Amino acid sequence: MSEVPIKVEQRGGVAIWTIDRAARSNSLSRATLIAFGQLAREAALNDSIKAIVVTGSGEKAFCAGADLKERQGMSDDDIRTQVRLYRSEFGPLDRCPKPVIAAINGFALGGGLELALVCDLRIAAKRAQFALPETTSLGIIPGAGGTQRLGRVVGEGRAKELTLLGRRIGADEALAWGLVNAVVPDDEDLIEATLRWVHPIANGAPIAQAAALEAIDRSFDTPLEVGLELENLSYERVLVSADRREALTAFGEKRAPRFRGI
Repeated sequence: MSEVPIKVEQRGGVAIWTIDRAARSNSLSRATLIAFGQLAREAALNDSIKAIVVTGSGEKAFCAGADLKERQGMSDDDIRTQVRLYRSEFGPLDRCPKPVIAAINGFALGGGLELALVCDLRIAAKRAQFALPETTSLGIIPGAGGTQRLGRVVGEGRAKELTLLGRRIGADEALAWGLVNAVVPDDEDLIEATLRWVHPIANGAPIAQAAALEAIDRSFDTPLEVGLELENLSYERVLVSADRREALTAFGEKRAPRFRGI
């Protein structure tokens, strides 16, 4: 049976998309990326959807990022294709005229944090944690838009801190940074709290909301598409590195990677 990686439901005008891969920490397989793109394209044309909530199954993980077990069997060209899918399939979510909210139920690591950054707003459970471990643990850079989107949300200094130090921050610190918009106590149901929080959106003016989102997105001096091209060029340099291959080998052997800077 083929994988159905995202569970879909709709409550009133709010679509809820749940990454349904708890056994793999809701990591982003190729099928998951393609499913996000398909759902976003359909939602843009669905007048019954006023807002979209993206979350993960279970309480442990919102999304652990790339599915490294899947990636172990990939060639360099396969990974290039995968990186392009982040752009092509997250793009419709990023450009969706409906407000998109990340309900972050657990840790959001690497591509999981990048997925949250694609969303317009972010609400997190108190237990949520955030990190970009690419440069410290995987020998790569955030390649799903993180080098471009994170700084736009939290500022250059904070973005470089998360990217270069690889440390995890909790929900309260993320709120203080502006990385998330709200924090929900762990004893509250995150989805119910999110639905209450987005009530003004679900009952707002869709045309005005779409226009506002478009205007805000256009307000930045550097077009995101240009930044993403620069990010892709940078990713190419790390893709062919020995350190990147060592990181995957270390993951398979369940040990810390030994980077040599080559």
